[in-house]
Amino acid sequence: MSHLLHVDSSLGTESVSRRLSAYFAEEWRNKHPDSGYVYRDVAAQPIPHITEPVHQSLIYPDTDHGQSAQERELTAAITREVLDASVIVLGVPMHNFTVPSALKAWLDRIVHPAHMAVPSPLSGKKVVAVLSRGGSYAPGTPREAFDYQQTYLKAILEAIGLGDDLTFVTAELTMANAAPQMAQFKPQAEASMANAYETLEKLAQ
Repeated sequence: MSHLLHVDSSLGTESVSRRLSAYFAEEWRNKHPDSGYVYRDVAAQPIPHITEPVHQSLIYPDTDHGQSAQERELTAAITREVLDASVIVLGVPMHNFTVPSALKAWLDRIVHPAHMAVPSPLSGKKVVAVLSRGGSYAPGTPREAFDYQQTYLKAILEAIGLGDDLTFVTAELTMANAAPQMAQFKPQAEASMANAYETLEKLAQ
């Protein structure tokens, strides 16, 4: 049975990345009514950053490194959610040119040697990464080199076997409606948003 894992990481409850990831999830669930669904909001319910005992346990899982039962259960739950998913949608806003620290804390629980094996036990899943950015970091723009959001996610997801069927859907210039100095970019922002919705609808088939 198909199973969707939906992860949000934006601080804002009405953020662009949340609206877009929710749209994909709704479309996908409508088209797969008998499928499973799990939602994890790492901003509303933050995952603690890993400690030394957790880090060592991820690297050397057969040895007791003194991590608490609560930490062990949290890592196991996160891992199980990823393993059970056939499709994963990530809602990822850009924070200071990269991903939110809340999402990094989630990733730190699943990025470790056991999942970096070839083939990885996480391989074979469809991953849709929904990105939002206040400005534009597209190829050819002045800030292209400042994009540590998509470049980081692509590298880290590929490293653990989640890059075989990975699609990025990006809404750019999301600050155009809020920042007076960006008003001239409103048409481009609207076009970017419309394209994101259209692409997500197709990916949800």
